[in-house]
Amino acid sequence: MTDKHQDIQAVVFDMDGLMFNTEDIYDIVGVEILKDRGHEFTLELKHKMMGLPGIKALEVMKQHCNLPDDVAQLKIESEVVFRDLLPHKIEMLPGLSDLLDGLEQRGLPKAVATSSERQFAELALGSFGLMPRFEFVLTADDVINGKPAPDIYLESARRLGVEIQNVLVLEDSFIGSTAAATAGALTVAVPGSHSSEQNFDHVDYVVDRLDSEVILMLLNR
Repeated sequence: MTDKHQDIQAVVFDMDGLMFNTEDIYDIVGVEILKDRGHEFTLELKHKMMGLPGIKALEVMKQHCNLPDDVAQLKIESEVVFRDLLPHKIEMLPGLSDLLDGLEQRGLPKAVATSSERQFAELALGSFGLMPRFEFVLTADDVINGKPAPDIYLESARRLGVEIQNVLVLEDSFIGSTAAATAGALTVAVPGSHSSEQNFDHVDYVVDRLDSEVILMLLNR
C-alpha cells in the first residue's frame, strides 16, 4: 500500500449488493421481465448488467436477448416489479450497522454513490431510516458517465471536500470497484454470492463482510 492511502478522511459506500440484498431483488425482476418474453435471465447476463446504471443495464439485456422492446418500456416494467418486491424482500447485509456505528464514533463523514436511480436509492435507504446518517447520496441521475467511469467517486470526493486518495470506497462488483480504483480511491471489494466469481485484481483489498477486521484496520491506521 502506498503512502497516498495512509490518511482515510471519508468513506463512500456503493449500495446495491453491498449495503442491501437488492441484487437478489434485481435477479427476480430480470427473471420476471424475460420470462414473459421467452428468455432466461442467465448468470452471464447478470454479470454483464451488474453495477451498471439502470438504463445501461437494460440496454445490455435488450442486446443480449435481442429483444424488440423499447428500453423505456423495459424500464417501466422493471420499476413496477422492483417497487412491489422491495418492501417485502429488502434486507441489510451483514456488518453494515456495526460499520456505520464505528464510522460515526470516529467522526468520519460518509456518503453513498450508487448506480441506482434516486427514487430507488431513497426508497432502499429509507426502508431502514438510513438517509440522515449520510452526508449525501449520489446516484446515476447525478453524473453524465456512470460506473465503470470514475465520475461518481470523483464527484463524491469533491462534495466531501477531501482528496480522492483519502477516500475509502466499499464496492461489491467488478464494474463498481473499477470506477473507484480508476478514480484513485482506496478500494475495498466486499463481494457477495452474486459477484464472488468476478475479478477483483485491481482493488486494494477483498473482504467478506462490512465489519471485516481489514476495514477496521484501515480506519484505525
